Amino acid sequence: MPSFTHEMLREIYEQPEALRRTLALYLSDEKLRPEVAKLLAGWAIPEGEVLIAASGSSRHSGLAAEILLEDLCGLAVDVEYASEYSCRGGHDRTDIRHPSVLVLSQSGETSDTLAALREAERRGQKTLAITNVTGSTMAREAVVSMPLAAGVERAIPATKSFTCQLAVLYLLALYEGARLGRMDATALARHIAGLSALPDAIAAQLDGWREQMAGLAHKYGTANTFLYLGRGIHYAIAREGALKLKEASYVHAEGYPAGELKHGPNALVSDRVPLVVMATVDRELDASVMRYERTVQLLADMKAQGARVIAIANAGDREVAELVSDCVEVATATEYLLPIAEVVPLQLFAYFMALEHGVDVDRPRNLSKAVVEK
Repeated sequence: MPSFTHEMLREIYEQPEALRRTLALYLSDEKLRPEVAKLLAGWAIPEGEVLIAASGSSRHSGLAAEILLEDLCGLAVDVEYASEYSCRGGHDRTDIRHPSVLVLSQSGETSDTLAALREAERRGQKTLAITNVTGSTMAREAVVSMPLAAGVERAIPATKSFTCQLAVLYLLALYEGARLGRMDATALARHIAGLSALPDAIAAQLDGWREQMAGLAHKYGTANTFLYLGRGIHYAIAREGALKLKEASYVHAEGYPAGELKHGPNALVSDRVPLVVMATVDRELDASVMRYERTVQLLADMKAQGARVIAIANAGDREVAELVSDCVEVATATEYLLPIAEVVPLQLFAYFMALEHGVDVDRPRNLSKAVVEK
């Protein structure tokens, strides 16, 4: 493993092993652990409604979970900002809906998310906490806890905890899909095999991504703003990529659904405002192919417009490569696993942009690892 000047880069490189440790908590001999299935059965409700409350990067993993749980399990999912949900309570409120509530937090101590958990419990709702600290307040107070095994994360920008959150949320979707009969044994085995192969796939790509993203950070270092675009589950990664860039390098960025670019944000696009576009595809899934084709059309329009574009695309995708300024390749994976891989080069881009701007990447100004009440 290469040497590391900063904890953030070390933790980016630790992601394959962090993912392996996390998967081992929930899989045994390439099968779901029955004791976990039994615990999760106590969280689900017959109506199949789920509310996810989280903040920051954890909310972005929640946006990915919304797609996972709806597409793979047929659940109805809402994602709330924890800071908003915790302010919507009140003992005089009449609740019409009583969804299961999922809270996400790296530390398990985030004040807004903890307040959301306690508000849900006050209402008698069933709760599940996914945190990176087994003994955290959220892990103790929720009805069910699904811990990560990312290990201690010292850099303020979340990297390995985020990808481990995505992995556990994927596993949650598999457990729920199996419980509800939404996937047969063959489909379940295929999902598990793909997830189990992911850590090695990411490890094999890290050095190449590191070299390429360092070069791109230097090339785009003078840009004022970036617009990150993604469709479907990849929108969550666009949001996360933009947040990483802001908090790590102090360069402004925003994440949008790709189809919304022409509904206003396109007015910003210029030589000083490049695009970062999620353009991966799962050729085995019709919906993914449709989203990809629309993204390719957008890239063609942006090329005609003269936009500077960095694309995250499948390895060997010449169609995308010919339409953009720079193409970052990601090994082929299924639609719902691609986000775990494609966020890693975006983390590296944020890291190297921070170095370009002379930022102490492990300790960005005005930020702390856990946002708690003082």
